[in-house]
Parts: sequence; structure tokens; C-alpha cells
Amino acid sequence: MESVGGESRDGVRVRLEGWGEGDLWLLRRLNSPEMTEHLGGPESEEKLLDRHRRYLGLDSGRMYRVTLADSGETVGSIGFWERAWRGGAVWETGWGVLPEFQGRRLAARAARAVVQEARAAGGPRWLHAFPSVEHAASNAVCRRAGFTLLGPVDFEYPKGRWITSNDWRIDLSAG
Repeated sequence: MESVGGESRDGVRVRLEGWGEGDLWLLRRLNSPEMTEHLGGPESEEKLLDRHRRYLGLDSGRMYRVTLADSGETVGSIGFWERAWRGGAVWETGWGVLPEFQGRRLAARAARAVVQEARAAGGPRWLHAFPSVEHAASNAVCRRAGFTLLGPVDFEYPKGRWITSNDWRIDLSAG
């Protein structure tokens, strides 16, 4: 299944392509110190392989490779998955855009497309994103993609590491 994100003023569109066996290279590229600064740092190769297997076998939700719709060039990843939050089930989303494509609002376009995918998947009413309060770019993505800021929360990511994140959410039943 593919989803195309809306065009912006510059006419650039993104496409979400389902995560595949051949996408491990992208996880490796997104695993740099620069890309994981707000996520606890790079993961080991073993953890990356585990993550890749989880992405391929998600029972609830979906991971995607984000590409430029016109050229097919890969620019990053995004997805949504189910998690327990505040006594209920919600969808959670997260993304990464390769350094050479940052600053072009591609993540916000991908986030708007993943909102549509999560809405179509059914399930929980709310889609949440939990960027670190210190990660200005990811917080801007949430704002541009139409999420509502609920405020700061203590959030465990990765396991055993607590950070202060902003809790952003969007109502999937409103649209």
C-alpha cells in the first residue's frame, strides 16, 4: 500500500512505501550519532536487526520508507504502531529524515500522510508523537502536520532511559 503526501508550495510530494526486506540500509543510515541525538544515541547492529524484523512483522500499525513522489528517491522513514498510554490504547508515530533532505518540510508531509494511513487502519482514536522537548525540528513537524500539543511528559525511550518529551496528538475520528 502506498500513500502520497500532499503537495506544498514548492510542488514536492512524498510517498509512503511499505517497509520491505531491503530497507535495512535505511535503518543503518538513520542510526548515526547526529540522527539519534534525541533518542539515546546509536543502536548496536543487533538492535537494528531486531528493529528491522519488528518493522517487517508489525501486527498493529505499519512502517514506511518515505520517498520523493516524483523521483522515488528515499528520504527517510515514518510509521505508526499501537501502544498503551494513560490507561488506553493509542497509535504512536515517529520519523526520521536523512540529513541531506532535512529542512525541506518533508517530515511534515510524511506525517500528514501517515495520519491518513492510521485513520484508514482503524483502531485507536488518537495518534500521538512524543518528540523530546529539546528537539525543535520534530516539534515543528508535529505543529505543521496538525497535531495538538498537550504538554510535556516523562517518557521512556529507549527502555531504561527517561526523557522529557512533548505529547502531541491528533484525533483520527475528525476527518
